[in-house]
Amino acid sequence: MKHMSDPRVAAHLPLMTSPWDSAQVQSFVTAKEMYWKRDGLGHWAILHRGDYVGWGGFQREGKDWDYGLVLTADSFGLGNAITRKALEFARNDPRISSVTFLLPPTRRNLGALRRLGAVSEGMVTYDDAGFQKFRLQTP
Repeated sequence: MKHMSDPRVAAHLPLMTSPWDSAQVQSFVTAKEMYWKRDGLGHWAILHRGDYVGWGGFQREGKDWDYGLVLTADSFGLGNAITRKALEFARNDPRISSVTFLLPPTRRNLGALRRLGAVSEGMVTYDDAGFQKFRLQTP
């Protein structure tokens, strides 16, 4: 609960509209477990040197496999390395022909995403929040 309640993290989560409490945490975990059951893939808890640094992974959104990563504020610098490992996983999974990234408008530094080869698909709305959508082919 501490991770998602950090205002430095919450500033980049447009879908988080209220502080996290125990009920929201349970609802979130239940929803993420449902994706694993439905699709055989979902989000992981991410550890670095044995310490929890965030969560992320792939979630099916319609025909797309969307990649999300939410790190603890103290771990923001690990994003590129974690994303590269996740994309290696995606390239080896025959279900995933491309990966989408939905980034909040607060994300201004997009150079790393473009260097990976992701292409902008413009702005999209998801649950009444605006996101910048990018796609990366994974074959």
